[in-house]
Amino acid sequence: MNNDKTALPTIDMFPALTVHTLRYADHDQEGHVNNAVYSTMYEAGRVSVLYDPAQAMPPAGCHFSLVRITIDFLAEMTWPGDVTIGTAVTRIGNSSVSLRHAIFKDGTCRSTAEGTVVCTNSTTRKSQPLPDHARAFLETIRLAEGA
Repeated sequence: MNNDKTALPTIDMFPALTVHTLRYADHDQEGHVNNAVYSTMYEAGRVSVLYDPAQAMPPAGCHFSLVRITIDFLAEMTWPGDVTIGTAVTRIGNSSVSLRHAIFKDGTCRSTAEGTVVCTNSTTRKSQPLPDHARAFLETIRLAEGA
């Protein structure tokens, strides 16, 4: 991952893309999309990857718990319109996965986020190692070089 925070990511760096339509309720009195809505958009990007039945995700008997997220707001975003949320894996641990996201609207990167989720056993509520099929799938959505 590029540690230069001034270099904005481009949409083609992200192997997983989710389109989200902004709602009227998403904007505030100032006329821009409220900061709290960004978490929901990042959730939409994360869930489309981590809860994909075609990839047997999440692993049987498990769910993913968000344990960390940091959001950088880079440019104002206004309603109406669609946004594209880019999602990519940056690190695969024993039971955790680190993700990088970006939100794009009208060709401009408006926000970036870094997050970590943990594979959690739904019965014991404890972390559980990622199975081989999950690791193999997550490897396919690694962040592009230089991003």
